Amino acid sequence: MALRMATRRLGSKLLPRFSSTSVLHSHATSFGFKEIPEEEKSRMVGNVFSNVASNYDLMNDLMSAGLHRLWKDRLVSKLNPFPGMKHLDVAGGTGDVAFRILETLNSVKSRATQDVLDDNLHEETQIFVCDINPKMLNVGQKRALERGLGEDKSLIWVEGDAEALNYKDNSMDGYTIAFGIRNVTHIEKVLAEAYRVLKWGGRFLCLELSHVEVPIFKELYDYYSFSIIPAVGEVVAGDRDSYQYLVESIRRFPSQETFASMIAAAGFQKVEYENLVGGVVAIHSGLKI
Repeated sequence: MALRMATRRLGSKLLPRFSSTSVLHSHATSFGFKEIPEEEKSRMVGNVFSNVASNYDLMNDLMSAGLHRLWKDRLVSKLNPFPGMKHLDVAGGTGDVAFRILETLNSVKSRATQDVLDDNLHEETQIFVCDINPKMLNVGQKRALERGLGEDKSLIWVEGDAEALNYKDNSMDGYTIAFGIRNVTHIEKVLAEAYRVLKWGGRFLCLELSHVEVPIFKELYDYYSFSIIPAVGEVVAGDRDSYQYLVESIRRFPSQETFASMIAAAGFQKVEYENLVGGVVAIHSGLKI
């Protein structure tokens, strides 16, 4: 694991790439390696996740050899949840991150001295699970029922767009997005919305598949990505194309350094990232201060 701080010098060097003339603001965007009209991306990505929703957990386990569970554990540990917090988990339809946050809070509650104040704080906790895809939300709600969390009032399931959140300014203590931001049409709009809804002192955390730079490891990772993952998707889920897109979308996502500069451009301070498994994934973070 490697932890790096995005410096002001780096930000000033890279930020001009994201001016109003940037490709992110153009009328074309990427869908994997294809160039498509902006207005088509949301629909096409929606189709991908509607197709993979029922096999999403199984495929995550197969593609990452179960490591995605440890990556999400690490994400939540960096969030450091606290009783009474208002948290927004975006693109979190299956509930993986939200369940971990709630389990962490319940663990804190079981260790704490039980009193009225402690109970009230836990009752005030709200974890909003926001996803643009209703099929992914349905999977998450079904999993909540299976875990005995179907009646937990702390979990609030919301269909919503990461680029236009339906939450008030300065209303959230924390914001997470895991394996979702590379699928949006305008990354900078998602970051701006994250900054808007967070309270002062609020923490932004993003877990995303990223770029491997170590030469030999990169060659192995590329072979696995392009030759193995789509084939597994075809055999297990009967859907090669969706997993081909997912692999290609990783390669089109900005590098760790570039994405860190975008987070800083949105207004976040103390921006840093942590590479996991040599950069296969990275956890980016920033504070609204």
